[in-house]
Amino acid sequence: MSRLHLCILQPAGDLHALGFLDQARYFRYQFRRLGAELSLGKNRLRHDAINIVFGAHLGFDAELLKRYRCAFVNLEQLGEGGAQLAPAYLELLRTNCVLEYDGDNRTAYGQPDAPLLPLLHAPYLADIEPMPLEQRPFDLLFFGILNERRARMLARIEAQGVQVAQFDSPLYGPERDDYIRLSKAVFNAHYYASSRFEQTRVAHCLSLGTPVIAERGPATRPHASFEDAVHWVDEASLADFFAHRFGKDEFYAQSRKQLQHFVAADPLDDYRLALQHLEQALPARAAEVWRPVWLNLGSGKDYKPGFLNVDILESAQPDLLLDLARPLDLPLRAHSALAGELSLEAGQLEIVYANNVLEHVGDLPQLMGNLLNLLQLGGEAEIEVPYEKAPAAWQDPTHVRAMNEHSWRYYCDWFWYLGWFEHRFELIEFTWLDEQVQPCEQDFASFMRVVLRKIETTPHERNKVRLLRADFGGLPEDWPVRGAPGVPGSS
Repeated sequence: MSRLHLCILQPAGDLHALGFLDQARYFRYQFRRLGAELSLGKNRLRHDAINIVFGAHLGFDAELLKRYRCAFVNLEQLGEGGAQLAPAYLELLRTNCVLEYDGDNRTAYGQPDAPLLPLLHAPYLADIEPMPLEQRPFDLLFFGILNERRARMLARIEAQGVQVAQFDSPLYGPERDDYIRLSKAVFNAHYYASSRFEQTRVAHCLSLGTPVIAERGPATRPHASFEDAVHWVDEASLADFFAHRFGKDEFYAQSRKQLQHFVAADPLDDYRLALQHLEQALPARAAEVWRPVWLNLGSGKDYKPGFLNVDILESAQPDLLLDLARPLDLPLRAHSALAGELSLEAGQLEIVYANNVLEHVGDLPQLMGNLLNLLQLGGEAEIEVPYEKAPAAWQDPTHVRAMNEHSWRYYCDWFWYLGWFEHRFELIEFTWLDEQVQPCEQDFASFMRVVLRKIETTPHERNKVRLLRADFGGLPEDWPVRGAPGVPGSS
């Protein structure tokens, strides 16, 4: 059985990435029909599956391809008149396995045989008892990014007495679908001059049981399943359609025929061929042990691809469940579905990143000692925490401490209290941050950012440890010494 993982890339705070949920759900449905085992995740790749990646144009670290099997779904309009995307994205498509929704895009990245996967009728979206079209409260719904051209077309529609509903802010997923089901129709207009047919939006609306009125330009070449499933208009016929046809009995009768026609559209054979292509192009690899050099303390919304993401909560979906506030036996060998086989040893890490984590940790000295042990000499810990005098401090009920500019002295200056001897941290960067996490003066600070570097202690510092510790800092036993006079076994 094939194991596929659908990965939606969502940069921090990027609400628009939720727009990929529609396509990911459709892929999941079709591949499940073919017997594949499917999982869905945000920013997380799986080591034990073929990863189908949505949103790689938002940023994808190509180094991950050394460890993960990935195919990239292109849903952007490419080529002349299309989206202006980074050359790195086109190179990613040119050199890797691609799943495409529109054949006209393929010349832009030089893969004329990339599998085409149309997005058509989605039965799981059907409403058991849909509201009759005539009784729906919204005349016409438009959603999507509004540019000057689209705004001009909507103004022409409203000039014909049609009320056009729009969202006050972007809305995606089931929350948006509720409004689509309450609309007599959805209007679809081209954003780019390339005028490729926006089949993902149109298919989703039709599957929800809502008619679509779609613009069709000279270069628009829709999938055959849409020819008799959509009300087609162009700029010349736009005003006449909404003045004389929209909202009439004939419009509703034709719309019901179009919706019924679309139900019969089934691209399963296309997905079967694509699955065969994925299995041939991305065969299973021999198991390799990963030795990460970047560690992220935390997961959940703070998951960082390319890092080993550790957390104490399974619900945060980390690469590895690990509590670094407890004693840690090294070397550590572990396995997870996300990371595969991995190994952690003393002195292995280059970077540790901890964003608003330390205020939650019960035994902070133990955690800092583990980090010191895991970092290589010169390795750095990048840390952000709330400032104790800011409103952000203590708001979270899981906070166990507040921190200030003196919170780092134990790990840099008073390290002997922690039992450290050969290594300590030095503070190499300190920045006050405001509520927007931007540098500011202390009086306006909500957070602190510090960078600590692992360094060797000096001979004078080690002597000070021997002076202040109860056990002189761990002297050797000096016994037995092979060959010394009086030592048993010496001749």
